[in-house]
Amino acid sequence: MTSPLIHHVSVINRDRYITFDFYHKLLGLEFLLKTVNQDEIEMLHLFFGDKTGRPGTEFSVFEMQNAPAKQFGTNSLERTVFAVPSEVSLEFWLARFETHDVFNCEIEYYQGRKYLHFEDRDGIQLALTSLRKGDASEHAPHQSADIPQEHTILGIDSFQCRVRYADASARSFMVTHGLEKIETYEHNHHQVTVLGQKDALFGQQVHLIEDRLRGIEKQGIGSVHHLALNAKNCDHLGAIEKLILENNFNYSGIKQRDFFESLYYREPNNLLIEVATEQTKFEKPAIKTDDYDAIPLFLPDFLEDRRRYIENQIKR
Repeated sequence: MTSPLIHHVSVINRDRYITFDFYHKLLGLEFLLKTVNQDEIEMLHLFFGDKTGRPGTEFSVFEMQNAPAKQFGTNSLERTVFAVPSEVSLEFWLARFETHDVFNCEIEYYQGRKYLHFEDRDGIQLALTSLRKGDASEHAPHQSADIPQEHTILGIDSFQCRVRYADASARSFMVTHGLEKIETYEHNHHQVTVLGQKDALFGQQVHLIEDRLRGIEKQGIGSVHHLALNAKNCDHLGAIEKLILENNFNYSGIKQRDFFESLYYREPNNLLIEVATEQTKFEKPAIKTDDYDAIPLFLPDFLEDRRRYIENQIKR
């Protein structure tokens, strides 16, 4: 299996139950983990993905019950695009969204391909498109009783950013992560720069929409918190850290995240980028229920002695 370009995406929602129902029960993503934000242990952190939980399929949600709603603007991590097996799958999902009253823009053309843009219950911007590269049989999507296997969500196809200065971000991603410029095109009067990586899982891409007209996004409920790009191993992560230091970017230092190692930094348009190692120690816990409350809270070893405090803090 090829390596991903995009390791995972993390977003901000308001309610754990609505989040669980939307991403697991409605979208049919595997529920991987109920845990907490290791930097703010009073904050719930939920993980979704395929059956293996491997990088390139992970989508995580921070619960921030009392945060304000986001204010749309530029210099934002804007939209996660998921891959489905075929264009026929888009018709299945359009009908499913209409049945479940999910806001969507119907099937439309974007970058010359068919997309189905939609939002979750908190306004997180999402989309579906047909598998760009490879064969659906190579992947391990969650099996859901009411979603046929031929229409299951496979993983992350691409990610869209809205920035004031696309060239600055493009140069940064190309130098720091070895991405290549694939093409530029115009969409809704904005130039879009497409970056990719040879042989990336799903043919993953990053799209930079240049928008100098809007004000800066104010993050809140409905925002993407960070985009995580992939480092193949700890040596690769160290090499990226060196480039970040050479460019004097604001960054966190390398953090041990129990399953992987990572760092965070701000690129030229102030987007929060995590870089996480593909080599993970993640083993999906056995979860045999769709009852959210019956799923145990996972804590890394270094937080186990604080379990009682944490569980009290994250109760509703």
